[in-house]
Amino acid sequence: MKFEVTILGSSSATPVFNRNPSAQLLNCNEKCYLIDCGEGTQQQLAKFNLKAARIDYIFISHLHGDHYFGLIGLLSSLHLNGRVKPIQIFGPKPLLEILEIQFKYSDTVLRYPISFFPIEADEPKQIFENSDLIVKTIVLNHRIPTTGFIFQQKKRQRKLIKDKADEVPMAYYTALKKGMDVELPNGNILRSEDYTTEADPPRCYAYCSDTLFDERYFSAIKDCDTLYHEATFMHDLLDRAIETHHTTALQAGEVAKITGAKKLLIGHFSSRYKTLQMLLEEAQSVFENTELAVEGRTFQL
Repeated sequence: MKFEVTILGSSSATPVFNRNPSAQLLNCNEKCYLIDCGEGTQQQLAKFNLKAARIDYIFISHLHGDHYFGLIGLLSSLHLNGRVKPIQIFGPKPLLEILEIQFKYSDTVLRYPISFFPIEADEPKQIFENSDLIVKTIVLNHRIPTTGFIFQQKKRQRKLIKDKADEVPMAYYTALKKGMDVELPNGNILRSEDYTTEADPPRCYAYCSDTLFDERYFSAIKDCDTLYHEATFMHDLLDRAIETHHTTALQAGEVAKITGAKKLLIGHFSSRYKTLQMLLEEAQSVFENTELAVEGRTFQL
């Protein structure tokens, strides 16, 4: 099953050349989930040949503009392009008022319904579930109420062994994939373990948007397969990171190491950094399996 994320924006606060504010597109089993929506997100989708119309779920971490200023434009373009399919938005409660004011004063009545689900940044909660994923919040420590998100795959059914599929009547596929043995009309038993193999283990993606280094959220992201963590500054600017409630690249590496992540992606880079290699090397000095979450890259999770 496909489980991957494409980076649409990796800059903090303001866009810079070749770096847009925060936005990512998660693809799980060909369903698309937009994580944050900084300025220019819809242009980034077009640039990387990703179809905005396929997005059915949007998750906004907090109400600093670099994480949602692209949302009204994206929703408006979907309307102008004739969307009628509903869309679900998960974000801080005041976001709904912001959207309603925008649409009110532009005299816009969307062709499609929005289902809005308010998020409280008080304690971790499960906020979404479908046949593929469970989504939970991570309570982060930023200047305003902020959450991250954990995208946890559900355990899949066992996989039918292709070379043996012709030996089994199709009517029994479902039972065998559920791990059930099947008795044929002639009394023969088809054992699930003879005709199927275990599904791939479910994977977990944790998205930590903006936060101070704070051990209180570490338990929520423990042992995730891939961790995205902001790394706004180099560690020589630790005082600035603390003042603005952000994390350094070194601290991001420490978070990954402490929580047992298998892979770390760092992003949300300050516009003061024209090249990013130093931030990468700083994080890798603590956690070797670190990569830069830069625009256009797709990571298998």
